[in-house]
This record gives sequence, structure tokens and C-alpha cells, in this order.
Amino acid sequence: MTTDSVEAKRILPLIVFAQFACTSLWFAGNAILPELQLAFHLPTSSLAHLTSSVQLGFISGTLLFALLTISDRFSPSKVFFFCAVAGAIVNVSITLVTSSVALFLLRALVGFFLAGIYPVGMKISADYHEKGLGKALGYLVGALVVGTALPHLIRMMSTTLHWEFVIYTTSLLALTGGCIVYFLVPDGPFRKEGSKLKLSACFTVFKEKKFRAAALGYFGHMWELYTLWAFIPFIIARYNAINSNQLSVSLWSFIIIASGGIACVLGGYVSGKKGSGKTAYAALLISGLCCALSPFLFQVPIFIFLFFMIIWGMTVVADSPQFSTLVANYAPTQTKGTALTIVNSIGFALTIVSLQVMTILIEHFNPNIVFASLAIGPLLGLIALGRSSTE
Repeated sequence: MTTDSVEAKRILPLIVFAQFACTSLWFAGNAILPELQLAFHLPTSSLAHLTSSVQLGFISGTLLFALLTISDRFSPSKVFFFCAVAGAIVNVSITLVTSSVALFLLRALVGFFLAGIYPVGMKISADYHEKGLGKALGYLVGALVVGTALPHLIRMMSTTLHWEFVIYTTSLLALTGGCIVYFLVPDGPFRKEGSKLKLSACFTVFKEKKFRAAALGYFGHMWELYTLWAFIPFIIARYNAINSNQLSVSLWSFIIIASGGIACVLGGYVSGKKGSGKTAYAALLISGLCCALSPFLFQVPIFIFLFFMIIWGMTVVADSPQFSTLVANYAPTQTKGTALTIVNSIGFALTIVSLQVMTILIEHFNPNIVFASLAIGPLLGLIALGRSSTE
């Protein structure tokens, strides 16, 4: 075993924990939505708007970081630290404002600084892995998933405390994660200058057949992912109301979303034997079936409901690191930076559209049936992947 591989094994858990701690900022607002609606006089449609604010900030940050080649010009570990600190400060500032406009702006800024945490964390990991990056990405995306779910657990454990406690806790976690990377994770031995963003290539990159298939599969996956995550508390609460149950919305939201983190890690091992294409295809197929079957979900016994939701929570994100691997592998070498940036940006832009569409559907149709519309994404993604998934 080489010195570099030993160092990579030592560093990976640190990056994984830091990623987990910092991405807890992502859904901090969602976990305390009922309290924010009261404090800021928000309408019932605010769930989609609050989540979309973070997504829009993340897209803006990703594009700007790529245009300015931030993680190439500066130490990725220092960029991660700066964004973790800035994200924590912006997040805690929510407790100091009273305007809904300020709330949405601050959540967008949190998303902006997450662009220097999630993608940069993946770059730091890549700088330590000349081989075995797919498995490492499984752990990193898994950390993102559990970090995203964490605010729901914090909310469940602090029901007697004010909503600000969730904000304070996630900000403290982000500071901790940033410090871990800054003080314990130096720049990796395989760090290379990434390709510059070439706006003229934003469309030409899709001429490559396998890259286009992987990108379209990723887009279908993203149509479903964040909308499901955002509305899981709504689904549980509605099931409770229809069936007179008292499932803990916060606890089960955490369990269902966090189960996807385990699936990401398991998917990393499966992909090592079956390939990323087959693994992504299988996960997308199962999650798509869950979407299609969701209208029947509100009438089943509680143990079937919970089992179904955990399977959905696992498969909805198990394909995420595999799509990242496929897109990176099939991206044209000379425009790889542009290809990865534009795919990431389009994917997150689609989450905003999906969130808004779901809100409209819930307002105008029976909420029991509207989540079947999420199957559109997996269906189109599976069609796009087609035979390439078996190669």
C-alpha cells in the first residue's frame, strides 16, 4: 500500500464528517418550516419557495465559482473553510431578522456558500484518490444526504426549545466541519488545475452520446430528488391526518432521508461489481416505481407505509454518486470543467421547477395523487439511459 493511499484512507473520514456537518445548513429552514411560517407570516406555499431559495443560491454560487476558477486558483481546503464559516454566519443571521424578504435572501446566501462546500469537498476527495474515487463519492454523497436530514432530527430532539436552536446547532456544526478541513486536511497529492469554464461549450458538450445519456439521466433523477426530500414531512403529516396516526414527522423525516446516505455507500460497492450505469439505472427504476405507486400510499397499514417510504428514500438518491461518476467519465476532456458545471446547474435548476410545479399541483388537485407526477423525471431519465446503462 502506497503512502498516498494510506493518507487517503486517513483523510476520507475527515472529509466525510466535515461534509456531513456543513451540509446540515441545507435543510435547516425546512425542518422548522411551521415555526418560520408563524414567525415570518409565510403562506402555505412557502415550503417550495424556501427550498428554491437555497437551490437558486447554490446554482449561482456554482456558476460563479466555476467562472472564477476559485478552487483551482486557491487552496480547496481554504475555500471550504471560508464558505463553511460564511455559511454558518449567514445561517445564524436568520435569527436576527423579521422580514420574510430577508429570510429568503439569507437562505439563498446559505445556498451560495454551499457551492463552496459540497462540490469543493468532492474535489478535495478527488485530490486524494487517483483510484477508487467512485467508492469515495458514495461516502461523500452519503454524508450530504445524512447532513441534509440532520435538522429534522435536531428539531425532533428539541421540541421544547425555540426554533432558533436548530439554526444555532447547524451553524455550529458548519463551523466545526470547516475547521476540521482547514486544520486537518491539507491539499491532496493529486491536485491538478481543472479545465477552465468555456461558455461556448455549454451546448456542444451534449453532442457526445454517452455524456448526453448520463446527463439526461441525472436531470430525471434531480426532478424527483429535492422535491421528494422537501415534501417528506408533508407526506408523513398527511398520512397521520388521514389515518389518525401520530408518527413523529421530524423523526421519520430524518430516518427516511438519512436512509439514502446508507444507500449511497452501498451503491458505491455495488457499482464496483456491476458498474455505475447499471447501478444508477436500477435505483432510478425503483424510485420511479415508488413515484407511480405513491397514490396508494395513504391507505396502507403503517408498517407498509414506513417500509415503502424508506425504500423510496434510499433509491431516490442511491443513483446520485453514480450519475456524478458517469458524467465525469464521459465528459469531454478538453471541456470537462464546463460540462460538469453546466450539468450540475441545469440539474439544480430543474429542482426549482419541480418544487414549484408540486406546490401548484397540491393546491389544485388531490394531494394523495400528485406525487405520481414525480415519475416523469425517472421515466425520461430511464429512456435517456437506455442501452448505455448496460455497457
